[in-house]
Amino acid sequence: MLRIAVPNKGSLSGPAADMLHEAGYLQRRESKELRIVDPNNEVEFFYLRPRDIAIYVSSGRLDIGITGRDLLIDSGANAEEILPLGFARSTFRFAAKPGTANGVADLNGTTVATSYEGIVAKHLAEQGVDASVVHLDGAVETAIELGVAEVIADVVETGTSLRNAGLEIFGDPIMKSEAIVIRRVGADRTEDAEPKVQQFLRRLQGVLVARTYVMMDYDCRAEHLEKAVALTPGLESPTISPLHNEGWVAVRAMVPSKEAQRIMDDLYALGARAILTTAIHACRL
Repeated sequence: MLRIAVPNKGSLSGPAADMLHEAGYLQRRESKELRIVDPNNEVEFFYLRPRDIAIYVSSGRLDIGITGRDLLIDSGANAEEILPLGFARSTFRFAAKPGTANGVADLNGTTVATSYEGIVAKHLAEQGVDASVVHLDGAVETAIELGVAEVIADVVETGTSLRNAGLEIFGDPIMKSEAIVIRRVGADRTEDAEPKVQQFLRRLQGVLVARTYVMMDYDCRAEHLEKAVALTPGLESPTISPLHNEGWVAVRAMVPSKEAQRIMDDLYALGARAILTTAIHACRL
């Protein structure tokens, strides 16, 4: 039975549970549940603190886990990313009072406050910068005001809270994070173990594709088919079927959901009619 770690709270928890549910897996009904078994899919889920998941997976006690790329790197655990999941995205940046620094090279001899000591220390070492790193559990922007550090490193979305604190972002991003699937480095990849992991990954990949594409159906004149197909090439190629009315064909193809409205406009201008889009709930490519 495949043993999988899932975040039990925070910004990772809800989206992870939604994705697993869409992938056909049984999920807990109450937040107090710390372990459930999905016998039909031969999976056992363990609901753990997001920061601890990489440690459990690296120990080999659990086969794979869902956590944040930031938490994996910060932990220093012997685990690796095997699939990005596209949610809980965040960017880590340096910030300080205006005029303090223009880039990471200016941080030699300074003290940097952060909740992600492992990430920042690794980044500074990679850049050859000799700076002290102070670990704080939250509200790191206060560290500068209270004289604990000259610089902070934190998750940045709009930067509004930093500007309100009189700080400015500088330098390149330290890293970009998102939810990921991880497994232990050197994990069992035998024929008995690997199929279960690959099946799990295929299901999640199917959810990612289903969220990204819609199915588009439309009718068009046969003489306009080549131009229509150029707008909707599909993945391999679209499905074409003749209609009862001579000279007309029905077309079906997957199209990116973000471009669906523009494609519908272009098809209509080309003379296509009965243009429909439907959601895709699951797929295998």
